[in-house]
Amino acid sequence: MLTPASTFRRGPLPAPTDKATAERILDIRRWTDKLITVRTTRNVSFRFQPGQFARIGIASDRGGTIWRPYSMVSANYDEHLEFFSIIVPNGAFSTKLALASVGDTLYVEKQPYGYLTTSRFVGGQDLWMLATGTGIAPFLSILRDPEVWAQYDNLLLAYSVRHISELAYRNEIAAIAQDEPFAEHGHKLRFAPIVTREAVPGMLNRRLTDLLHDGELEKSIGLPIDAERARMLICGNPQMLDDVRQVLTARGFRPDLGRAPGHFACENYW
Repeated sequence: MLTPASTFRRGPLPAPTDKATAERILDIRRWTDKLITVRTTRNVSFRFQPGQFARIGIASDRGGTIWRPYSMVSANYDEHLEFFSIIVPNGAFSTKLALASVGDTLYVEKQPYGYLTTSRFVGGQDLWMLATGTGIAPFLSILRDPEVWAQYDNLLLAYSVRHISELAYRNEIAAIAQDEPFAEHGHKLRFAPIVTREAVPGMLNRRLTDLLHDGELEKSIGLPIDAERARMLICGNPQMLDDVRQVLTARGFRPDLGRAPGHFACENYW
């Protein structure tokens, strides 16, 4: 049933700063014509757990503010915030973000969201992080958390893209294990880059779910996914999430539901 227009509240739209802080763009990195990283200032009151996301706002040409969820790439102790975005053709938010410049304003909601965090898990010695595309973002924040390095014996990251040019942050991932305070435990991190549309020496060349299904991912990374030891975080496109859930469920793994501890958790803000 349609609501008569006369019943809508009249008056100006609420200002974005009623629920968000206005942050200034400090830097923009364009990985490809479709992938962009934006770094902004960070309000001193904004707190989040590695793996969480924030709703980011940008002014609309028609008035008001367009909001979208983005995981924090930055560490929870960084003085800045960093976000990784794909430019969606004709996307109301991302096409405007692609045209932004250093010094422009983005709005960051004061409340972070999401449960793709290690604090949700009970037990486990091996943390598996499975990502496609911009789904790598929360795992970069998690890998910069000293508590995660202390908590787990092994940190396993599988990152799948279509083309090698889209494998953003691969140099940063390699460098994390060499940075303080992680260098002493750098051997814990194992990284499996996956490029599905090109054959790249030293990189896997099939869909992540296929590699997971037949055990090739575990063979390549050098560690089995053992239900007693493994805790898994998964972030990517909706089809990938559904496929990975099916593979893991068929192997006897349970989703972690908070009230019922399990083995894996997925982010669902697409």
